[in-house]
Amino acid sequence: MGFGLDFLSSTDSVPWLMLESSNRPLKVRLRHAAVLLLTAFTGVSLVAAPADRRQRRDFAWTGETMGSRYSVTLARAPLADNEVERLKADVDAALQEVNRQMSHYQPNSELSQFNRSDSTKPCQVSPHFAEMTRFALELNLRSRGAFDPTLGPLINLWGFGQKGTTWQVPSDAQISEAMTRCGCQHLKVTERGELQKDIPQLQLNLSAVAKGFGVDEMARVIRARGVTNLFVSISGEVAAFGLNTEGNPWRVGIDSPVEQSAHGEDIEAIVPLSNLAISTSGDYRKFFTDAQGRKYSHILNPKTGRPLQHNLLSVSVVAETCHVADALSTTLFVLGPEEGLRWIEQYPNASALFMTRAADGRIKKFASSKFPRWTDTKP
Repeated sequence: MGFGLDFLSSTDSVPWLMLESSNRPLKVRLRHAAVLLLTAFTGVSLVAAPADRRQRRDFAWTGETMGSRYSVTLARAPLADNEVERLKADVDAALQEVNRQMSHYQPNSELSQFNRSDSTKPCQVSPHFAEMTRFALELNLRSRGAFDPTLGPLINLWGFGQKGTTWQVPSDAQISEAMTRCGCQHLKVTERGELQKDIPQLQLNLSAVAKGFGVDEMARVIRARGVTNLFVSISGEVAAFGLNTEGNPWRVGIDSPVEQSAHGEDIEAIVPLSNLAISTSGDYRKFFTDAQGRKYSHILNPKTGRPLQHNLLSVSVVAETCHVADALSTTLFVLGPEEGLRWIEQYPNASALFMTRAADGRIKKFASSKFPRWTDTKP
C-alpha cells in the first residue's frame, strides 16, 4: 500500500521540500507524502524573473489528487510560464484518468463498477487498468500470496476501507466469512484485456499499485515535454529523474517509523535518487488499539485475514517505476524482515531498506545488497 492511500488506502508520512532563495531558506510542507526532499533552488516559482523563452528555470507546485496531495518539482526546465500552466493541466488530467479507472472511492470508477457487479462474465476495462491488475496477479503468484489485491472485504471489515473507520476487532466467524470472498484464484485478465471474476462477491483493491502508477503517469507526461530533471510524488510514492539544481541526485529522506511523530519531524535515513522511484510501507501511521492496548495496523496478512504481527516497522523499496516500488513495499512488509530480505534479493532491478524494532527498543536498519548508498542519520 505504499504509503497507503487516502483514495485507495492509507497514508504513512509526508515530505518537506527544502528550497533556498538568495535571501533565506524556505521549508515548505507537502501534506500526505512520505519523504523528505533535500535540494537547493534559486527563484523557484511559476513567476520566475522573465528571460529568454527557452531559459532553463526551476518550477514547483502542488495539487490535490486521490484524496491526498501531489507535488511536482522541476529543475532547470526549458519551459516558459505558459508552457508550465499547460503542463499543470496535463498532469491534472492524467491523474483524473487514473482515478476514473482505479479509485475504489469514486462510485463511478471502472474499479467500483466492477466490484458492484455480480456478473461473472468478462468485463471490458481501460488498458492501464487491465495492465495494473495483471501485474498485481503476477506479483501474487511470485510472492506466493503475500501480495493480494482482492482483500477488499477484509480491509472493510477491519475498518480500513472506503466504508469508514469503524475500527474494531472482528470475530473469527466474520473474518472467515470475509475470506471466502477473497482470493486471486477467483480473478483473471483475459487475453483481450478484460477482467473476469468467478465469484460475484469478489472485490478488487489496487490500493498498493494505483497511486504509484499515478506517479509514473505524472513523470511520463512531464518528460514528454522535454523535461529531464524532475521530482514528483503522491503521498509516499515518489519518482525522481535527472539531477537537482545543483547537478546532484535528488535526496529523499525517509521518516523515522515512530508512532504519533509529526511528518518530516524525524528523519531516519537519506537516499540519493536519480531515474528511480521509491515507496515506503509501515504500520506506524494508520492503526488502532483495542481495550487491552494491542495494536492492529492497516496492512493485513492474506493468509490469516488479520493485521500483521512482527517486528518490522517499515520497508522502503527503490525500483525503476513507482507502481513496482509501491507494490513491492507492501509485499515485503507482509513477508517480514528475514523472508522479505531473501525475496527482494531475487527480484530484478529492485532493492529495499528495512527498519525493525530491536529487543532493546532501538530501531535497527539494514538494506538489501543493491540498495543505493544511503545515509544513516542516526547511526
